[in-house]
Amino acid sequence: MIAWKNLDTLSSFHKLEEDEKVNLAAAMAGESGAQRVKSYSVPMGAGMDFNFGARAVDDAILSDLAAFAKEAQLTEKFAALYNGEVINTGEKRRVLHHLCRGQLGEDVIADGVNKRAFYLGEQEKIAAFANKVHSGEIANAVGEKFTTVCQIGIGGSDLGPRAIYLALENWAKVNNTLKMKAAFISNVDPDDAAGVLSNLDLAHSLFILVSKSGTTLETLTNESFVKDALVKAGLNPSKHMIAVTSETSPLAKSSDYLTAFFMDDYIGGRYSSSSGVGGAVLSLAFGPEVFAQFLEGAAEADKLAANEELLKNPAMLDALIGVYERNVLGYPSTAVLPYSQALSRFPAHLQQLDMESNGKSVNRFGEPVHYATGPVIFGEPGTNGQHSFYQLLHQGTDIIPLQFVGFRSSQMDTDVVIQGSTSQQKLCANVAAQIVAFACGKDDENLNKKFQGGRPSSIIIGEKLTPAAVGALLAHFENKVMFQGFAWNLNSFDQEGVQLGKVLAKKVLAHDTDGALKVYSDLLNI
Repeated sequence: MIAWKNLDTLSSFHKLEEDEKVNLAAAMAGESGAQRVKSYSVPMGAGMDFNFGARAVDDAILSDLAAFAKEAQLTEKFAALYNGEVINTGEKRRVLHHLCRGQLGEDVIADGVNKRAFYLGEQEKIAAFANKVHSGEIANAVGEKFTTVCQIGIGGSDLGPRAIYLALENWAKVNNTLKMKAAFISNVDPDDAAGVLSNLDLAHSLFILVSKSGTTLETLTNESFVKDALVKAGLNPSKHMIAVTSETSPLAKSSDYLTAFFMDDYIGGRYSSSSGVGGAVLSLAFGPEVFAQFLEGAAEADKLAANEELLKNPAMLDALIGVYERNVLGYPSTAVLPYSQALSRFPAHLQQLDMESNGKSVNRFGEPVHYATGPVIFGEPGTNGQHSFYQLLHQGTDIIPLQFVGFRSSQMDTDVVIQGSTSQQKLCANVAAQIVAFACGKDDENLNKKFQGGRPSSIIIGEKLTPAAVGALLAHFENKVMFQGFAWNLNSFDQEGVQLGKVLAKKVLAHDTDGALKVYSDLLNI
């Protein structure tokens, strides 16, 4: 039987608090450091590895983390989730995004429907539609092919799919799978929509409206913006738009759209990239086969996440080291640092994934917790990030754990040799150097030039950023966030903190305000 307990009630957590802390600078020096890097590495799917040699743990701490995983029943809770138990206690819902990419356990029957079959069915419908668009069977009013797809969404309907599209755009170009260019409209700021639309050939553009409820104010506002632009261009919006929505929404059977694809309440927005939310835009952009490769990579990572052995479960390992850093070592933030420009929006997606999921101060039963939970997540691709905020990471007053991502080979296989090395080698040299510099530091009599070291990091290493690698990378972090939520006894699948601002915004627009809210409204001329 599963017991949902707060972190500070677990004896294994208190054992971790008593463990001797690792002197990371000493541990990473010389031969000791070499052995750590070689041995502290775990396969994580799609040919990638999670290397945690530069994290502030040792064999004793790892053993106690394994004991914690067992006492907290982390893999049992994951099994309960993928077998369809109601894990989202706030909204009394199942959590089923894993079923979009594979079935790890039992059939999940909800509302009389086999959910794996439902998700597969929608994927097949999307694939058939995408193939017809690519062949020209579905075309614009004068029979010309659509060349661009533009997604209209907000939050999880934008951040994840956009990050994945950008991650694979160059790969698709060199592999001849870029079927359509993709664009995204997400901000209710009219300058965003106008700017995107000004760069589109509207006559050859297909728009995807993503709204589960069909009533999301920001998304419907942007839809109206797009429809107005289409009408002004002499085009019929209903021939240029599809919807991704729920079967019960007002969009589901509307004549305003060429067709509709369905999602349900069991997949939250920030977890929806592997559902129709990501499936429609990515299948149209790259082809259904590429989206299938992405799902296969995610499924491989999910299988590893079900392993009870900590050192064979990279997502759980990453999660628990993070819990140790947050709750024992007291580190307040985590930086995600991909050394691939293709992953430029991946940190932004992880910000929502992590901070919307675990930015909670009450447990899954609505009771206050008395320990730190989700850290602040931020990041930027290297090497630009090195000039943006690495000064603080190296010599700032707070220690911030770092999660690097790097690949041995470039996506486009276009490079130059300068001073005996390629650009890709220089990129990889930078990330290798940073890991050691952060861990080991540098002594100097001039304190301005002294680096204390002891700054922990891990790195996910792959050969090349492929669709399968992107899928495995996404699933790794989704599962990491899930395991941390279990460890902190949180509900990682609701987001009440997002709703309050939306409610107040509606009051402002209705001029139902007083006090400070009215003054701010007046200052902004609303």
